[in-house]
Amino acid sequence: MTGFPLTWLYAPGDRPPVVAKALTSGADVVVVDLEDAVAPDRKAYARSATAELLRDPQPVPVHVRVNALSGPWARADLAAVAHAPGLSGLRLPKVSSPSDVVRVARRAVSAHGGPLPLYALLETALGIERAHAVATAHPSLRGIAIGEADLRADLGVRDDAGLDWSRSRVVVAARAAGLAPPTQSVHPDIRDLNGLAASCAHGRALGFLGRAAIHPRQLPIIERAYLPTEEEIEQAETILKAAASEQGAQALPNGTFIDTAVVKAARRTLSLAARP
Repeated sequence: MTGFPLTWLYAPGDRPPVVAKALTSGADVVVVDLEDAVAPDRKAYARSATAELLRDPQPVPVHVRVNALSGPWARADLAAVAHAPGLSGLRLPKVSSPSDVVRVARRAVSAHGGPLPLYALLETALGIERAHAVATAHPSLRGIAIGEADLRADLGVRDDAGLDWSRSRVVVAARAAGLAPPTQSVHPDIRDLNGLAASCAHGRALGFLGRAAIHPRQLPIIERAYLPTEEEIEQAETILKAAASEQGAQALPNGTFIDTAVVKAARRTLSLAARP
């Protein structure tokens, strides 16, 4: 994996065999879920099983989505996993204010003694309204994203297009804060691969980079949607070649105008294309 993870596979923390399969699925990041995927009477087991797994380094980056910070389980979740050697990051659900991030950042120190990367999930109207404030809350915060199922319920949105304003707001907030582009929320129908592909194309157009998944069969669809096409690669190579031979703004024979922003985008395209 390069510095551009595209696939983030969720696996329920109370099902260790499923987590083990996720670790060999080819996902760029595995997210062990202690929150929505785990029933209340299984929370303690999920927590202890995850802590056991993370005693050792893992073959791919492993993040843990803890329970809601305002609920009864988050403190125990953080105590169990925050300092584990195999943990690469924490995903914080239902973040609604910068103080949520700061509170965790003060307690979350990696096994190596440095700050633990945090990722905030915005799942309420208030969280979306405070997107930039959350994104700049603490240096340990490495990304923000939307939890669309909860946000949809909070807003009373019936049509998918009703979330586009919130999606764009989070993309802009992440960029303004100097964070990586956010990842898309999960596509809940694991059989609807055509719908997943179309949704990924829409997310890419909005400025997202990569997507969370809930089943391994979704991974190649997501990766294919977010990797540049052969045409995009060829165009990026042409742009960089032209920029190297002549300084300043210019126009290609096909009419494409080249300036600093276009060159920057071309470099990003080729960086993505270089993923193994």
